[in-house]
Amino acid sequence: MTAIDDHLAKLDTMAKGDLKDRWAKLTGRPVPQVSAKLLRLALAYELQAKALGGLSRKTKQRLEQIAAAKTETKVVRPGMRLAREFAGRVHVVTIGDAGEIHWNEREWRSLSEVARAITGTRWSGPAFFGLRRKRTAA
Repeated sequence: MTAIDDHLAKLDTMAKGDLKDRWAKLTGRPVPQVSAKLLRLALAYELQAKALGGLSRKTKQRLEQIAAAKTETKVVRPGMRLAREFAGRVHVVTIGDAGEIHWNEREWRSLSEVARAITGTRWSGPAFFGLRRKRTAA
């Protein structure tokens, strides 16, 4: 059993007061007003995130976007080709097998970098290539 497994196993036997203390020490944030069961789950996540690394920046952005419910962005997948006409010229971006972005015979770090190179201004790459749309009211 690993150290993280030991910490997770101890959560099952802790009283709510002990869970609250553990939360405060571990996160430095106020203790959420939730049941002991939910607090155990939250603590388990925090322990694992600290030990193994948290969510990726991309995943955090996606979750924040979903929570805000203002826009929706389609996921870019390997093999996709994105086309956009700008200033009378069609620009085609290809997404490689490992998620790399190819345009103009070069590899780019993000769609936003490509959009900036095409337009000369700061653009959201997903918005420029039509991947981000405003959500409509339900």
